Amino acid sequence: MWPYILRRLLWGIPIVLGVTFTVFLGLHVMKGSPGAAFMGKAATVEQLEKFDRDHGFDKSYPEQFVAYLGEVFTMDFGRSWKTDRPVSDMISEGAGKSISLTLPALVLTTLVAVCLALIAAYFRGRSLDRGIMIVAVVGMSVSFLVYIVVLQYLLAFLFPIFQIHGYEPGFWERWQFLILPILIQVVVGMGYDTRFYRSVFVEEIGKDHITTAYAKGASQKRVMFVHVLKNALIPIITRVMISIPFLVTGSLLLEQFFGIPGIGSLMLASLDTDDFPVIKALSVLISMLFIVSTILNDIFYAVVDPRVRLK
Repeated sequence: MWPYILRRLLWGIPIVLGVTFTVFLGLHVMKGSPGAAFMGKAATVEQLEKFDRDHGFDKSYPEQFVAYLGEVFTMDFGRSWKTDRPVSDMISEGAGKSISLTLPALVLTTLVAVCLALIAAYFRGRSLDRGIMIVAVVGMSVSFLVYIVVLQYLLAFLFPIFQIHGYEPGFWERWQFLILPILIQVVVGMGYDTRFYRSVFVEEIGKDHITTAYAKGASQKRVMFVHVLKNALIPIITRVMISIPFLVTGSLLLEQFFGIPGIGSLMLASLDTDDFPVIKALSVLISMLFIVSTILNDIFYAVVDPRVRLK
């Protein structure tokens, strides 16, 4: 397994280089002068020249790109232009807040969606199945913003059960700010996942090994919760692994509307202020997370399905 992981990591290097080159072109070449983009029209020629000298923008593009590659391989992107703080510190602080929001939401969404999908597949074609699918479609059809505005008004303003804006770093204190956005993310994501998992389970029910299980005298409950669920783990794993990069990058809408200072808020703020060091660091981070998620996806495939070999 370790040689396979090493090969996949080596194959990920060209992807990171491609992302690095694309970000460099977008920020340093197509956008023009980074100093002018950051400092605005009010900056004088002397201020722009000093800014370029301090940050190495007076050098040629190949020299700037080599310097950027050095930042990528050392994972040291310097200091933020906006806050003058180390970019690595800003990302590590924001990642913890984003994971506090996205990880519980992913776990709850997956558990609830799998359970509802199993129930719907078990009663496929009956009233309970149709009712669950109607709820799932309604849940995924309503806009994210509608859930945010309505639930903020009902559960944080009209009935002040949860906090509406902000974040506390303490382990127990943070949940009064996180429960409501987690609930919203579960409600929205549950609709998509329930329909997807139900289709996976229904397709699995029609396969030969399920017919064999019934022929051997297995009960319908055992078939559904053992044979069907076990053999449908690969698409479930795929859907969960796809979400791994977004655990760290956070939810842009929820963090913005609920005032959670996570990676999503940091990303929007850096794009709004042309904070190039933060933008470059987040771009590389996201590409690396996608590479890691694909490797984990393959490893879990081999764990749940003995037919899969990591070669």
